[in-house]
Amino acid sequence: MDGKVSIITPTYNSEKFVLNTIHSVLNQTYTNWEMLIVDDCSTDRTVELVNGLNEPRIKLILQENNCGAAMARNRAIEEADGEFFAFLDSDDSWRIDKLEKQIHFMRENNYDFTSTHYEHVNEEGISTGTITKARERLDYNGLLKYCPGNSTVIYNAKNLGVFFIPDIKRRNDFVMWLQVIKKAKYNYGLLEPLTYYQVREGSLSSNKKTLIKYQWRVYREIEKLSLVKSLYLLLHKIFSVVMK
Repeated sequence: MDGKVSIITPTYNSEKFVLNTIHSVLNQTYTNWEMLIVDDCSTDRTVELVNGLNEPRIKLILQENNCGAAMARNRAIEEADGEFFAFLDSDDSWRIDKLEKQIHFMRENNYDFTSTHYEHVNEEGISTGTITKARERLDYNGLLKYCPGNSTVIYNAKNLGVFFIPDIKRRNDFVMWLQVIKKAKYNYGLLEPLTYYQVREGSLSSNKKTLIKYQWRVYREIEKLSLVKSLYLLLHKIFSVVMK
């Protein structure tokens, strides 16, 4: 059997969408996985819904305090023991052959860090007609300009090691991928829409002005890039956001 995939999913007040997310994992044609769901002190029925599932491959971990998505992901990463680490947000979902195709893509080509296209859907799960395309190959400088969709990424933790996320509220997935690519050298894109990304009004990722502020923080405070390079990258990011 191919290597186990550890699926990292933080939740917070996700009762409306979390079962759809989980069922997209349960329906995978690739079956050697564990799903680590870390609940960040939800006040709705998220924990009740997850506990109602009779599936030994799903492990629910409860945070004692609300610490944000970065720390929730880190808690799951601490508990994970798979060869591969995959990431799935609690309102996104996967096509049923996502893991099978992506793990095969990695095995066949000896790739350690990969992503896929993702299709945008609304809160009812209906396609908006937009597909965000993965890049065929990204190096560190390319990834500074283009961040793969969080729920599309898989990396080989056995080969690359385990990476943890700095405690920042937003763009923490971007920071992790920058760590991974320094070890992997490249991120390779599987050029199919195997992930469904939910666009929600008021979600963290929909607040573009705030995301740009955190993008700047990543460039200057975390990656320690020069002022000139940071300004260039930020202008590139602003242009790409405006053009969406």
